[in-house]
Amino acid sequence: QVQLVESGGGLVQAGGSLRLSCAASGRTFVGYAMGWFRQAPGKEREFVAAIYWSAVYAYYADSVKGRFTISRDNAKNTVYLQMNSLKPEDAAVYYCAATRGSYRDYDGYDYWGQGTQVTVSS
Repeated sequence: QVQLVESGGGLVQAGGSLRLSCAASGRTFVGYAMGWFRQAPGKEREFVAAIYWSAVYAYYADSVKGRFTISRDNAKNTVYLQMNSLKPEDAAVYYCAATRGSYRDYDGYDYWGQGTQVTVSS
């Protein structure tokens, strides 16, 4: 059974940092791109960041460039999202997901986690 389990969410003040983790299990994720998405109340899910298996290339939404960093440890089947300089508008449920296809095909991700809540106080 494939599982993606996010952790690391919580409450942080604006300007603070959090590090999210996504532990994958149940199959090998060789060749999979891993992505982070978020969804705030009343809003559609949006892409945050993605990284390919090689970890050479990473991609970010404009709203998080320069503040968030995605990384992965393939030996641990884990992907991370380091979030710095957090803003109230970053508050959302953050999901990790895995795809064999293009990271840009947001509806094409094969596996999704249950999400972790990030709350940013102003």
